[in-house]
Amino acid sequence: MPLSPAPDQCLMFLVRHAATNNNVARPPRIQGRGQDEGLSPEGRHQAGRTAQFLADQPINAAFTSPLARAAETARIIAEPHGLIPQPIAALVEVDVGRWEGRSWDEIERTEPEAYRQFVADPASHGYAGGENLNQVRTRVVPALRNLMQSMTGSLILVVGHNVVNRVLLADLLHVPLARARTIDQDNCGVNIVRCSAGQLKALTVNATFHLQ
Repeated sequence: MPLSPAPDQCLMFLVRHAATNNNVARPPRIQGRGQDEGLSPEGRHQAGRTAQFLADQPINAAFTSPLARAAETARIIAEPHGLIPQPIAALVEVDVGRWEGRSWDEIERTEPEAYRQFVADPASHGYAGGENLNQVRTRVVPALRNLMQSMTGSLILVVGHNVVNRVLLADLLHVPLARARTIDQDNCGVNIVRCSAGQLKALTVNATFHLQ
């Protein structure tokens, strides 16, 4: 059913980008902002299914992380609406430092103490040589809050990333940032966020039934 925001509200479809080769590798490889590849064939299929799912929604504007995998996903979803997604620099994925392109198994084996600290509290102990989640929150939450407040009366699409989306949702769901990694964000999972009177609320988290 098409959504219709009240004149004093903004509704946002917040989508994680579709799959890349790093996502579908076995084991998956970590990708932050350092690897800027586009979508895998599976990812393009996921983006197409998401475009079909949201085709009847009266989306007024589309925004995206500047990274290729997010921008390609946003273009595919926005195409039925005749929209050109606008990049927002603050939505770029977390800087994963020297863990870029590596698997978690390898990191746990070769850097056990850094891995242990990260798993225990990624809000304070971030990706080795990169960002922690507090730093991500500092740029992401105000950017999305300001965007929604500026788009009152609109239904918008935003395509982000695993960590970017989790950090915002943790803030809205009152989940401690150290536990943000417990919030699932599948490739092309759809979240719905409402902004009303300057307050953001998560209405739907990680809907994926359209991909089945």
